[in-house]
Amino acid sequence: MSMMGQSISIGELARRADCKPETVRYYERIGLLRDATRTGGGQRRYGDDAVRRLTFIRHARDFGFSVESVRELLAMSDQPDMPCQEVDAIATHHLKKVESRLQRLSALREELQRMVTQCAGGKVESCRIIEVISDHQLCITEKSHGGAHDLG
Repeated sequence: MSMMGQSISIGELARRADCKPETVRYYERIGLLRDATRTGGGQRRYGDDAVRRLTFIRHARDFGFSVESVRELLAMSDQPDMPCQEVDAIATHHLKKVESRLQRLSALREELQRMVTQCAGGKVESCRIIEVISDHQLCITEKSHGGAHDLG
């Protein structure tokens, strides 16, 4: 690993990337972050390149890119002279998934709003919310909302 610039601890690297040291170790374990150099006492030491790479990883994950997509994007970012068509393809594919998720979330919101509006506030035995959750056929948007478990 290049030690150009600073030599910082895992705690300082984590602080700069706004994450926890365990996150740094996790990204090292799965190969997204290069292994750190070690001091004679075994302490990990990182350079400026690790700060940039971890910041990239964290930002890509904040955008919702999968670990595998981040791996591909990192590999491409390590080749600055290559055309960005593959990068664009990954981002376009991710955008389509996000748009689909947003459509399902919108339908889910509408269904929840309808259920809450129809609830008379009486007893659970006549609660419209319980009725709709118990019988999926009572959902107006049965096919489109899919359910929160399908939104990931």
